[in-house]
Amino acid sequence: MTKRWGVRDLVALVLDPDSFECWDEPVDISGHPEAYRAELEAAAEKAGTDESVVTGRGLVRGRPVAVVVNEFRFLGGSIGLAAARRIVAAVRRATAEGLPLLATTASGGTRMQEGTPAFWQMAEISRAVMAHRAAGLPYLVHLRHPTTGGVFASWGSLGHVTVAEPGALVGFLGPKVYEALNGSSFPDGVQRAENLAAHGVIDAVVATSALPELVDRTLAVLVDPPVAPALEPRRDVADPVGVWDSVLLTRSDERLGVRELTRYAATDTLALGGTQMGERDASVIVALTRLDGQPCVLVGQDRLRQTATTPLGPAALREARRGMALAEELRLPLVTVVDTPGAELSQAAEEGAVAGEIARCIATLTTLTVPTVSVVLGQGCGGGALALLPARTVVATSNAWLSPLPPEGASVIRHGDVDHAPEMAAAQGVDAASLLAAGIVHHVVPERPEDGHESLARAVVAVVSHALADA
Repeated sequence: MTKRWGVRDLVALVLDPDSFECWDEPVDISGHPEAYRAELEAAAEKAGTDESVVTGRGLVRGRPVAVVVNEFRFLGGSIGLAAARRIVAAVRRATAEGLPLLATTASGGTRMQEGTPAFWQMAEISRAVMAHRAAGLPYLVHLRHPTTGGVFASWGSLGHVTVAEPGALVGFLGPKVYEALNGSSFPDGVQRAENLAAHGVIDAVVATSALPELVDRTLAVLVDPPVAPALEPRRDVADPVGVWDSVLLTRSDERLGVRELTRYAATDTLALGGTQMGERDASVIVALTRLDGQPCVLVGQDRLRQTATTPLGPAALREARRGMALAEELRLPLVTVVDTPGAELSQAAEEGAVAGEIARCIATLTTLTVPTVSVVLGQGCGGGALALLPARTVVATSNAWLSPLPPEGASVIRHGDVDHAPEMAAAQGVDAASLLAAGIVHHVVPERPEDGHESLARAVVAVVSHALADA
């Protein structure tokens, strides 16, 4: 296990020097039974804090941030009435002052000495957190070892971004309690940060020493204002290319993908992992990023992660909807990237509601109030493509295409074989020029024979950033 970080260590690590202002009022323990008062006094002496949480505000690389920090050495970081009220007051103050909020937890959950009244406070803390989120303010959660019980099942699981330290025990029921109640040990490794990240419950595993950089990068997107685009859109027209040649080109493993867009034309990118509900699908990426200076939520289909064994399934679409919801709640523009050979066709996909998830993506995207831009980067096949397409502004590269089925599938329906796929592609108007003429696409980015990944990525993002700046 890594270093056990206390309150003072964390404040010194994350906040700029001499910037911390404590918000906490002294705790009155006089009304507690004598034995419990003795426990609280001993805990305070051991921890160096008067309760299991410390709250306040400070600066992270010059940006004001509110913080709620658990102190595990104070009765295992447990949350009693005084601690809960302190947290609620801090969250409400952060909301009133318009501050991002960082919570860093290390707790066994509700304080058993205070029973149900303390247990109920988890709901009150959650109520305050959701009011903070409803105000469009960022809520970041950092789970330390250990975080279990009511803390993880309330305010520890409500972050816009949630990370945990390496090897941290994170779970609903503590393993000792599980073993005592069930007479057997909890399966090894299930309640570890790495396992939860792999299953899409949390976004990532991040060393606590890297927390300042993580917070800085996140707030650079969520708080810092846009800057004027630096990249200039291309004004020329693409050289004519056959429709079928475009289809084949976009199927190449060497084709520009969403990851190259972020590599060459984005800054401050923070990838988010999974749905936060136990699903993770690498065929879609969700990230907070800045494209040529414009902050946004990016939801993109990663063509190279979509294979016969890992197609674009329902979980990927649920991840996409998480990104859409984040954009709306955080009041950030949404940029989607379409690049898919099609959604998963299987029993598992049908039973996982793939059609419903496509419909819900379309419904969500078409009703967002924030600016939206969709980029058809390469393949745009079927419902999987349509799920991320209907933004207010739609951009396509000149070799991109959009069709209800793969051209081969259309050929089978019309001709009974796949041999007529090239002529079906041309007849159906799947190419970027036809999409522009039909009003489906608003801007076509001309591709040049000499383009490498970097030059084409920057050309695409130039159009996107100007569209966002003008929104």
